[in-house]
Amino acid sequence: MTDITEPFGARLRRAMDTRGPLCVGIDPHASLLSAWGLSDDIAGLETFTRTVVDALAGHVAVFKPQSAFFERFGSKGIAVLERAVEDLRAAGGLVVMDAKRGDIGSTMAAYAETFLRKDSPLFSDALTVSPYLGYGSLKPAVELARESGAGLFVLALTSNPEGAEVQRAVCEDGRSVGATMLGHLAAENAGRSPMGSFGAVVGATLGDLASFDLDINGPLLAPGIGAQGANAADLPAVFGPAVRNVVPNVSRGVLRHGPDAAALREAALRFADEVREAVASA
Repeated sequence: MTDITEPFGARLRRAMDTRGPLCVGIDPHASLLSAWGLSDDIAGLETFTRTVVDALAGHVAVFKPQSAFFERFGSKGIAVLERAVEDLRAAGGLVVMDAKRGDIGSTMAAYAETFLRKDSPLFSDALTVSPYLGYGSLKPAVELARESGAGLFVLALTSNPEGAEVQRAVCEDGRSVGATMLGHLAAENAGRSPMGSFGAVVGATLGDLASFDLDINGPLLAPGIGAQGANAADLPAVFGPAVRNVVPNVSRGVLRHGPDAAALREAALRFADEVREAVASA
């Protein structure tokens, strides 16, 4: 079981240094279940999830279950997710729940309690959140994450093309919205060692990001490696000096090798090695 007496940033740094800098997404969407020869129902979901957990839990640093693909099966799907979170963490993996929650006041507090309260069945090491009701709306999640030793990944510069109309919009002070979010995170992480617990989601497919200050003293969750077109060798050019804090996320690039457990493990370890080499050469 991962130790939550340490802040998430410290646990994440150690996990990446020992198991390799990689996050594997767990995305049991209908087409992937079909590709594995599984039915698109709770039985298929359970078999898929159990296969991934058994194959990778003891080998990969970070896992990112996509909550929506479990929620679509109702309470039985949530039960599968709860067990996966428990088993991944028991094997020493860190769980980033990809739920992208974002709201205000008591509603945001309830979302935070669902995923960041220590005694919650869905307690995760970190949670993805959306700040687009204003960064201050995340305060309940920030406060509970600090209290619980958990972390957050805030959507800052996402890889979907539609994101630019919001994230690259310019604020009154001349900074873009995305840059403003990065600034908030840098303030949250100031003085933390070996790095802070409040990270940003920054797409690996965005190309040169030199105009943004990615040095937030915190992790950068980077989707886009593998099936979306980016590869490990691209990371130093995209993230520059902040590349050591990048947590590349691979989903289909690993999951397409299932249901063979050995093939899943081999794919994940290969991606981790490629990222390690790219970071070392930066």
